[in-house]
Amino acid sequence: MPTQIAHPKTDEYPEFFKGYIGLVENEPDIVATLEQQKAVIAALGRMPAERASFRYADGKWSVKEVIGHMTDAERIFSYRLLRIARGDQTLLPSFDENSFAASSHAERRDAADLATEMAIVRESSLALVRSLEDQALGQRGTISAGPITARAQLFVIAGHFAHHVKVLKERYGVALA
Repeated sequence: MPTQIAHPKTDEYPEFFKGYIGLVENEPDIVATLEQQKAVIAALGRMPAERASFRYADGKWSVKEVIGHMTDAERIFSYRLLRIARGDQTLLPSFDENSFAASSHAERRDAADLATEMAIVRESSLALVRSLEDQALGQRGTISAGPITARAQLFVIAGHFAHHVKVLKERYGVALA
């Protein structure tokens, strides 16, 4: 793994991901950021049951469903990262996060179990990232939103997580590390 992973340039990802990448664009070390986010995952696992089932409005996901979504999305984003880093030029499809959330049954699980799963997925993502060299991070692939580099996909992983942490704090009133 390179000692420092450069921030992706705007031509390395579709406009759709600008917001996620923008949330981590000032982070000096994206791998350290991914590591630091593990403290938030641990905090989510300690959430009381009544808080974890909270929805800030009718029709919105519960906190547990947000945790499940974050885990599902990281799995998909890491899979894309792997495929792109390995030079695969297959068009990688999007996913319907609402359909995934509805069929995940996260509401039936406790927050500790969901957080444990998320922590395992994060460790897997980190292992993948640590195995990649500069050349692999610069590989370009195509997802449904458009062309993206492996490096940008890595920043999407961290930024998507940061986005949902912000939502949990601001809309759900969840206090996190």
